[in-house]
Amino acid sequence: MLNIKKTNALNKDFVELVKALDAALKIYDDDQHYFYDQYNKIDGIKYALVAYQDGEPVGCGAIKAHGTKSMEIKRMYVKPDYRGKGIATEILTGLEIWAKTLAFEKCILETGKRQKEALNMYKNKGYTIIPNYGQYKGVENSVCFEKKLR
Repeated sequence: MLNIKKTNALNKDFVELVKALDAALKIYDDDQHYFYDQYNKIDGIKYALVAYQDGEPVGCGAIKAHGTKSMEIKRMYVKPDYRGKGIATEILTGLEIWAKTLAFEKCILETGKRQKEALNMYKNKGYTIIPNYGQYKGVENSVCFEKKLR
């Protein structure tokens, strides 16, 4: 049974899942990994979700305020053996609901062009491509999205 727990960056399961995510991204991002890594620290993340399948931590995601109206989706990850089961979608939906209850108007995010599954999921969940924002402006490998919550 899938259970999703609200937590923060101090949760040991969240920390371990993020380590696995970073190892995977190092392969995806190749020589650009260190550029992205500097923007993906989890210090100060107050809103994180960890998905548990039969008690085992299998996925995570987080939101972080980006200005006064937007929450940025961060650190989305599902262990490889658990992909294709809708877990990432459940996490994403949970993060959107949380952002909405915190009175934010939209969610934004960045992902890499090589992450085809992520790109498809975000498009299927109603996210639209926007110009790259912030530190991702001019970064050819980045694709930025937004979804209005209200």
